[in-house]
Amino acid sequence: MAQFFDSLDWTLLLKIIKKRVNDGALIRLIGKWLNAGVMEGKNISYPEEGTPQGGSISPVLSNIFLHWVLDRWYVRDVKPRLKGRSFLVRWADDFLVGFEREDEARRVMAALPTRFNLFKLTIHPTKTVLTRFQRPSPAGEKDGENGTFDFLGFTHFWAKTRRGFWVIKRKTAKKRLRRAMKSIWEWCRKHRHDRLSEQHRMLCLKLRGHYQYYGVRANYENLVAVMRYAVKAWKYWLSRRSSKSHITWDAFTRLNRVFPLPVPRICHVI
Repeated sequence: MAQFFDSLDWTLLLKIIKKRVNDGALIRLIGKWLNAGVMEGKNISYPEEGTPQGGSISPVLSNIFLHWVLDRWYVRDVKPRLKGRSFLVRWADDFLVGFEREDEARRVMAALPTRFNLFKLTIHPTKTVLTRFQRPSPAGEKDGENGTFDFLGFTHFWAKTRRGFWVIKRKTAKKRLRRAMKSIWEWCRKHRHDRLSEQHRMLCLKLRGHYQYYGVRANYENLVAVMRYAVKAWKYWLSRRSSKSHITWDAFTRLNRVFPLPVPRICHVI
């Protein structure tokens, strides 16, 4: 969805909540929460629509709204009319719908904009795509008939196991990988004058957090790439703390023995 958290209509949201909630005090509390305003730096704004990303109430309200807009519509109106198998996976404002039949996928794809327009929402023009994703056939292995797709920061693709079976694997999406590396580079640049112990502590937290989310099976190489980039960025900016602070790789290796960075590990087997 395009700018869902910024374009959510309050009137429609409250109407949906009132279908299940009869407590006027709770409705007024939600209204106060929405009208509280958003502070960015030293500036405060009072938007008339949307829920602030990062707000404590935003995930709950967005799930209630999208449950009515998408989940309920899919279960009651879409799925009973399908001849093939289908499923829906949604996380906040990101969702994935799988179909066994291509004609049914195209029909639902055409109906989605109309459904979302009823609730003053729009489908993202570039992220919303129809992708053929099935186990590659022997003839299609060379033709490249099977595509890939990105969802929740992962690129999903078909690959063969060591025993020759086709399975779905996941790896960090290229945009997320570049963003993670850029974030580490900028942090090392801004905090290169901090104490080494503090820099080491924060880098360990950042890398462990990255491993906890992206540490899935078949994604180990990308985890290693992020760790190696963190080592490179840390050495580069430590060498630029002053005109006389150049660090050789031998010296940095000795430093890394005292302040070792966490080794990548697989946290989720899915």
